[in-house]
Amino acid sequence: MMKMLGRVTWCCVALLLALTSVSAVQKTLKSINGLKKINFGKSVPKHSLLLLHWFANEIDIDNNDIIQLTFDPNSGAYGSHHYGNYEDLLDPLPWGNQHRYYTIGNLHQGTSIQLPSYVVDPIIEDMGRNMDRIIFRVREPNIQAYQTIDQVFITQHIPHQGTLYDPAHTYRIDINLLREIREFSMGEDQQPLSYLRNRFGSSADDLDIKNKWGHLACLGLLLYIVIQEKHSSKQQNNRPENRRNPSNEREPRKFQNQDHVVLDFNDEEDGVASRLTGNRESDCWNPLQSCRSCFFCIIVLGIIFFLLKDKIYNYLS
Repeated sequence: MMKMLGRVTWCCVALLLALTSVSAVQKTLKSINGLKKINFGKSVPKHSLLLLHWFANEIDIDNNDIIQLTFDPNSGAYGSHHYGNYEDLLDPLPWGNQHRYYTIGNLHQGTSIQLPSYVVDPIIEDMGRNMDRIIFRVREPNIQAYQTIDQVFITQHIPHQGTLYDPAHTYRIDINLLREIREFSMGEDQQPLSYLRNRFGSSADDLDIKNKWGHLACLGLLLYIVIQEKHSSKQQNNRPENRRNPSNEREPRKFQNQDHVVLDFNDEEDGVASRLTGNRESDCWNPLQSCRSCFFCIIVLGIIFFLLKDKIYNYLS
């Protein structure tokens, strides 16, 4: 009986661990195509994009994908401060004292180093300011003289719930997305709008964006692509000068793959073949899978207790 009770206990512990493992944030945005799937302006403040654009261009990323901070979050620069993760919004910190979470983005917090004016006072009125935050996990330096980041998240406060963050709208930001956003940097090294427009398959009007945004035109283009262009992840450019000449295109080759046909479009980045075969990872995590796992674990746990409740009761009594 003791062995049976021990096995039941271990099964229950394993199921509870499975349940708690899906409670932490698992939604990862891997590209600008993933950002397009977020309902900015309704579920998530548009201001999140301004804050994320600034953060992506403030940090340094080297060729080895090491993200380095350019400021000390312990000094309160840009309103940054320690985040305790007391509500278990994110994964627990690794063992030891080498990691800490920090949050940034409070526009009303006094600080010696202010966020740029386009973040504090955006030219667009309906941005939903001061609800959004960025959380990042820092690895404290040992030998190095700088701090490195290994996780970045965007989140927001739950309305009328004080300082609580919204787990349903908290997203981890992949380093690839940070690199893509950095292409929209502003200043002397900024990319031409025409290049960025074609690079990300946009139908934006360059002149209109320049007239509206001025020296912030690259930021304006990013907002246009993410918010106003709600199309597929690989949007075709409708501008006449960017259309392909049909006479120069080869007819797609067909390959038989089990029960369906896959079209080969010369290995384009987001070609139909990748979407049909499902080999390409999704840009945004689908929460339904974890919800089903939670429901299944709860059902199994209930069945175990129901079948063994009499034996457990007799043993304990």
